[in-house]
Amino acid sequence: MMHPKTLARLYAAIAIAIAVPGAAHAATAAAPIPTIGQLERVAAFDGPMPTGVTVAEGNRIFVNFPRWGDDVPYTVAEIRNGRPVPYPDAAINRADPGDPARGLVSVQSVVADGQGRLWILDTAAPGFAAPRPGGAKLVAVDLKTDKVVRTIVFPPEVILPSTYVNDVRFDFRVGAEGVAYVTDSSLSGPGAIIVLDLATGKAQRRLQGDRSTSADPHFVPRVEGRVLQSRAADGKTAPFRVASDGIALSPDGETLYFSPLSSRHGYAVATRLLRDPAVSEEKLALAVRDLGEKGASDGLETDAAGNLYATDYETNAIRRLEADGSWRTIAQSPELLWPDTLSAGPDGYLYVTANQLHRQAGFNGGKDLRAKPYRLLRMKIGHGPAPTR
Repeated sequence: MMHPKTLARLYAAIAIAIAVPGAAHAATAAAPIPTIGQLERVAAFDGPMPTGVTVAEGNRIFVNFPRWGDDVPYTVAEIRNGRPVPYPDAAINRADPGDPARGLVSVQSVVADGQGRLWILDTAAPGFAAPRPGGAKLVAVDLKTDKVVRTIVFPPEVILPSTYVNDVRFDFRVGAEGVAYVTDSSLSGPGAIIVLDLATGKAQRRLQGDRSTSADPHFVPRVEGRVLQSRAADGKTAPFRVASDGIALSPDGETLYFSPLSSRHGYAVATRLLRDPAVSEEKLALAVRDLGEKGASDGLETDAAGNLYATDYETNAIRRLEADGSWRTIAQSPELLWPDTLSAGPDGYLYVTANQLHRQAGFNGGKDLRAKPYRLLRMKIGHGPAPTR
């Protein structure tokens, strides 16, 4: 028999839910979140919401703010004295209407490559619109001079009208100048891994539409006790389905890890197969390994010791893949409201942005429920970033 106090609480909750529409969700959302691990606050953001973070040599911290609807005066910033400052300068953070390849249109990710450069991944797709022709690109900034030293525009054959380039990892041990692996996290079209040769600028779409790069059609995410779906102001709803998103590279460069945002599974594949155009899509798909249920992730990361980390936006957590193949929660906190991007810093900390993505108006009937500030947090892991050379 149920304990009298438990029964009383249940009756009270039912009474409140009947009397106040939406109270049942509020009660669920207010359920306490366990605190696991030690997270430190690094920075707070009172302006637009951040997505990406990366930590370069000298523990320089960079973040980005995609143009999704917030007022975004600059889409890339360096954290200086705890505050974001336009990077590399204010001018490049303004899109050039006449030449989408010149200015930054809408940046989704920033990645320090361990070789003295910051790479900026520009979706050229503000508000998730179709990417502007010739605008989706990678921009390299020399961290010694803070000047742009390279711009690589993705060839048009790999940028579909539905493409949203999301995150990127680099390996300079292969090819003449290295290779970049990029996730296409399309909301409507096929997901894929884009493999870009940094020397030639040639690229290919791999695993396009494969289950490993596609939203799981049976996945129903729950965040803060509520099903996450698009909810328009007129009451119309639609599933929120995002393809391949998080990405990470093993320290030896031989394995690429990736996962759709709309899934709880992680995947891995040999990079030599991804790079080889002679390997058919059928053979490549068969080589993909399912890493099991890790939770619903936005970001992935590896460290120099080979550990693989994944965020879990449903449970305000960060998980690590253990040697036995299980996923262990190493951090959980009420502050991890939609943990987005992970970055292993040279200082032995794992950095993470928490941006309340699920509280945007598009998921809440036109009401913006985000409560500033957004957070940049970190936890000690004792290892630096995975090498790229």
